[in-house]
Amino acid sequence: MKIALVSPLYEAVPPKLYGGTERIVAYLADALVDLGHDVTLFASADAVTHATLVPVRDQAIRLDPTTLTSDLAAHLSMLHEVRRRAHEFDVLHFHVDLLHFPMFEDIADRTVTTLHGRLDLKDLPEAYWRWPRFPLVSISDHQRRPLRFARWLGTVQHGLPVDLLPCTPRPRGEYLAFLGRISPEKRPDRAIAIARRVGIPLRIAAKVDLADRAYFANEIRPLLDDPLIEFVGEISDAEKATFLGNALALLFPIDWPEPFGLVMIEAMACGTPVIAWPCGAVPEVLDDGLTGRIVDNEAEAAAAVSEVAAFDRRRIRSVFERRFSAEVMAHRYVEMYHRLAQEADSGQLLTA
Repeated sequence: MKIALVSPLYEAVPPKLYGGTERIVAYLADALVDLGHDVTLFASADAVTHATLVPVRDQAIRLDPTTLTSDLAAHLSMLHEVRRRAHEFDVLHFHVDLLHFPMFEDIADRTVTTLHGRLDLKDLPEAYWRWPRFPLVSISDHQRRPLRFARWLGTVQHGLPVDLLPCTPRPRGEYLAFLGRISPEKRPDRAIAIARRVGIPLRIAAKVDLADRAYFANEIRPLLDDPLIEFVGEISDAEKATFLGNALALLFPIDWPEPFGLVMIEAMACGTPVIAWPCGAVPEVLDDGLTGRIVDNEAEAAAAVSEVAAFDRRRIRSVFERRFSAEVMAHRYVEMYHRLAQEADSGQLLTA
């Protein structure tokens, strides 16, 4: 198939540091190429990909040293180029939320849109009622609950290349890990409280967005004055294998409807168990008692630390390979593309 993948322009593909959507686009592009498909990637020029790259901006927006930029202008320019070349592809696969809807309404049946964020936001229902023809893919079943009426093709969970993060059967570090972003909904304060309860060091590798700097300064920084707590800052993919692989467990104490939770499968790829709250997609990703523990409070999380330390890390890795490899993800998306073709041939609306 001839497939166009349309990425956001906020991060490189894959991101150099923190970033989720662009990372998945990168892994999907390479996996689809490995399956023999003709893939064209619309992204910033700093992308690293096996696909044919159409560079629509000189670099990703977040690390651009230019102080004044327009993310809207950049994305509209990219969508104009995708539209100009739309006739070249069998399917146009968008990862830019619903920004493309007005421009591609007349060929909606040739598009797939993966939604990567939370959908319980004001104004979203009205927009999806306005543009009902666009076939959508969720990254978890829980994610789609606020928009049950939309045209869902199915759910495709995220996947990683199997050789990206090696399994560490015997971790060398006596610490707990927190990886991701410092924000109220990610609850790094809970992670710190858990570490203090069990008396085990916590290493925090996290990005602090501009919007969360006040929260970090007022709520989290005062908690870092403890010899058990180490704030590492953002880390790259190259550093994740050591950071996650040598941890006793990853703490994922979120307090929001997480659409997926990529860091959980990054930990699983390393064989590292996850201790998480049952929010959003967590119960769909974690096998409680096998790849981690799902808990309801800090006391349960603290008790789970010693329990998960005894888990078979090779079994955790095997679950990752079976459920969350990039190849598995690519096969699922190809099924979605064929569903569209089947629908076109039959003239019937297929949803899941």
